Amino acid sequence: MTFDDDLKACAALVHRADPDRFMAAMAAPVKARAVLFPLYALNVEVSRAPWVTQEPMIAEMRLQWWRDALEEIAAGGQVRRHEVVTPLAAVLSPEAASEMDEYVAVRRWDIYRDPFEDAEHFANYINQSAGTLMWAAAQALGEADESVVRDLGFASGVANWFRAIPELESRGRVPLLDGTPEGVRRLAQEALDRLARARANRGAVSKEARPAMLAGWQAEAILGQALKEPARVAVGALGQSEFRRRASLIRAVVTGRW
Repeated sequence: MTFDDDLKACAALVHRADPDRFMAAMAAPVKARAVLFPLYALNVEVSRAPWVTQEPMIAEMRLQWWRDALEEIAAGGQVRRHEVVTPLAAVLSPEAASEMDEYVAVRRWDIYRDPFEDAEHFANYINQSAGTLMWAAAQALGEADESVVRDLGFASGVANWFRAIPELESRGRVPLLDGTPEGVRRLAQEALDRLARARANRGAVSKEARPAMLAGWQAEAILGQALKEPARVAVGALGQSEFRRRASLIRAVVTGRW
């Protein structure tokens, strides 16, 4: 499969800004990469939109730009020319594009300094961001059970959230409802439970959709570290060595056991 300039631009953007998802995409079949790179490039653009300015109104406008682009894809008509939006329109169905609106809207939390209201608010943030991204990728690739995908998406999302906490706190955000060691353990255990449930129902994700699940390949290791040593979250000490990181991805690809 030949990548055009837009797909190459998406891949380059993901490579620079999200090396973990870049690795996961590169581990997928070439045909799947053409689906994953536009979605992961969208994730880069949306996730950084609230942070490129300290003016809330400008940040709101940046997020609205992406909501408008997704609305155009959902409408099925002409879509604005853009190196990410153009290939994205070839990947997302109108229904999936419509569903992605909440994926963008939930990022409004990043703009302001208000804490999460309650556990449901936090869970919704993770589900609508990480969960919806993984679900969009899976359904664009093949048949999959949404609940299974979203369980893995939640686990992966919490793992990535733990890793982002030092940066979020340095920017004046309150990333956890309960940042005590016990609170971190409870959240890590909840995410691990959902990971276990996703794995128990692995057969509900088709071989074609399986590459979308590779983005969660580090979730178990990171969540396990947070559960065992919650103090590592605050100091940004979560993660695998480069060798283990690559080896665990290769194992997931070879065995199909994400």
